[in-house]
Amino acid sequence: MSLLTSVNIPANSPDASPAVSTDATQKPSEKEDFKLSLITWNVDGLDFENLPERSIGLVKYLNLYKPDVVFLQELIDPYVHFLKKRLVSYLMIEGAEEGYFTGMLLKKSRVTLVESEIVPYRTTKMMRNLLVVIVDGQKLCLMTSHLESGKANSKERMNQLHVVKWRFKRAPDDVTVVFGGDTNLRDAEVGLPATVCDVWEQLGKQEHCRYTWDTTINTNKKASFPVRFRFDRIYLRPAIKRGVPRLAPDHMALVGLEKLDCGRYTSDHWGIYCTFSAE
Repeated sequence: MSLLTSVNIPANSPDASPAVSTDATQKPSEKEDFKLSLITWNVDGLDFENLPERSIGLVKYLNLYKPDVVFLQELIDPYVHFLKKRLVSYLMIEGAEEGYFTGMLLKKSRVTLVESEIVPYRTTKMMRNLLVVIVDGQKLCLMTSHLESGKANSKERMNQLHVVKWRFKRAPDDVTVVFGGDTNLRDAEVGLPATVCDVWEQLGKQEHCRYTWDTTINTNKKASFPVRFRFDRIYLRPAIKRGVPRLAPDHMALVGLEKLDCGRYTSDHWGIYCTFSAE
């Protein structure tokens, strides 16, 4: 049995039970139709220490925030099976079938899947790709990725970002495009199309949600030196066709800042919670 398949996440744990909710049956109001909430989070599924407790922690956060869409990175099969059993009001879309990969959760009462596509990064050495999902209800193109890690892999990471930017550019004018994920980007590596905004920057570069990988606070990796990066980012290209509602970001916060009872955090990354509404 491989190490990945030997991880036991107890799907029947009472601590993981979802909060009582009517999300699956409630019809959203017309006003809600022009709002969007999402969480993007690298959940560090490759770290097997306290993985059952940490996966339960993730479910508790998702039940608390109830986002319409969830972008996840560094998933493994046991983590996916656990989430499918505990989050029945969401549809899970996976970015691969083996190893570690990205995934997306769509709240069934808010968005409807039209199609999904896995776009390969042909020169990746780390099994990375771009997961693209088209949903109905708000004319949305949703994208998540985990770009190549490490300072030495800047060129490959920028090549992958180029694929993301190309997807932004080719999206129809009446579609809103949202990308979120663990980009591993350093600021000097970024150059976005004029129609695309970095949501953190758009909201005024609030210091309290700048650093999403912060070893000065997060002790999961037991780093020997302090380092802080804004690896996890959300990019938005609003619909640009006249007469189509334009979504704009109105709130951002970091999630996962509380230690779990096991003494560790849900992940070595903080998650980002973000909301959008029509201008």
